[in-house]
Amino acid sequence: MILSFAFVEGFQYTVSAKVFSFWGHLRVQQQQSSSSGIGEEMPIAKNDTVLNILRSNKAVKYVDAFATKAAMLKTNESIEGVLLKGVERNFSKERLASFMVEGNWLKFDDSLQNNGILISQYTAKRINAKTGDKILIYFVDNASTVPRVRPVTVNGIYKTGIEEYDKLLAIVDINLIRKLNDWDSNEIGGYELTLNDYRKDYAVNNELLDAIPVQWFSTPMREIYPNIFDWLALQNTNKTVILVIMCIVAVINLISCLIILVLERSKMIGLLKATGATNGQIQVIFWNQALIIALVGIVAGTALGLGICWLQNTFHFVHLDETAYYVSYAPVRVIWWQVIMINVITFLVSFVILFIPSLLVKKITPVKALRFE
Repeated sequence: MILSFAFVEGFQYTVSAKVFSFWGHLRVQQQQSSSSGIGEEMPIAKNDTVLNILRSNKAVKYVDAFATKAAMLKTNESIEGVLLKGVERNFSKERLASFMVEGNWLKFDDSLQNNGILISQYTAKRINAKTGDKILIYFVDNASTVPRVRPVTVNGIYKTGIEEYDKLLAIVDINLIRKLNDWDSNEIGGYELTLNDYRKDYAVNNELLDAIPVQWFSTPMREIYPNIFDWLALQNTNKTVILVIMCIVAVINLISCLIILVLERSKMIGLLKATGATNGQIQVIFWNQALIIALVGIVAGTALGLGICWLQNTFHFVHLDETAYYVSYAPVRVIWWQVIMINVITFLVSFVILFIPSLLVKKITPVKALRFE
């Protein structure tokens, strides 16, 4: 049970963190009829009033401006379509630090003479590019049939393991997108918010909707990527089913153990009754013995479960198909209150179940138990 909780919690937390690392937990933009999910936005001017409201919320950790634009990356080897995500100099880059596999973060240049780009490992292999390489970005301009071209340098390569990201996204300086879209220097596509606790995203979203101006709106990232989070939610069902099955097996084993103890000691029970012991006194003996077995099992099971969790976190011996599960190994996350809850519930259930087989003591009579002595 400890392993089931730890693996499910670790899996849900790790995959959720990957999704949120790129886009935050909430997206705040102005009402736009043409905007839907991840895609190019209409320009909006930075709003100090909105920005102060967002930063004043205690649940909000980071507030970052962003903008996106579709483009094509080209090398001598190949060409690949991507969605460029523009970020500012003060972007909270620690959100993406764990995904960097090669190179460094963007080098921001206000003159845009040395444009940099972060691409995924998947994209790098597709276009045969590595850090330090010069590649060309082709932009389709709606006002012209001729694509616009900009040279960029690959500053770094990242890998999330989430196909939707690795096949699509590249990161650049937001000033590059502003220049290509003829935006002003204070125009952005919107704000993305990173929270201290991702589980509070809907609650914080409702608070912000009440606080920000009516022409602005906030959307939880879980609504933009519902397929991933619906799939993660299904893991709770799996966890519940596994937990129920394990409880049933544990209860059956405990009952069987005590029945065997009673039947093996039937002659002893008969002798105790013959010498004046009551059913209650004999039952207490078996309850004590069964409680010792249950407590030893709980302690040993807890130690074994936590030990396996530590080994998995250290050596990652349980591997997964990253293309299907978004992670290359099964992540483990131990939550101590869950461990305590499992132990307490297991003990209480065991204590109650012990009464059932101990009732056999009442059915054993001294005459039948000692007739062959």
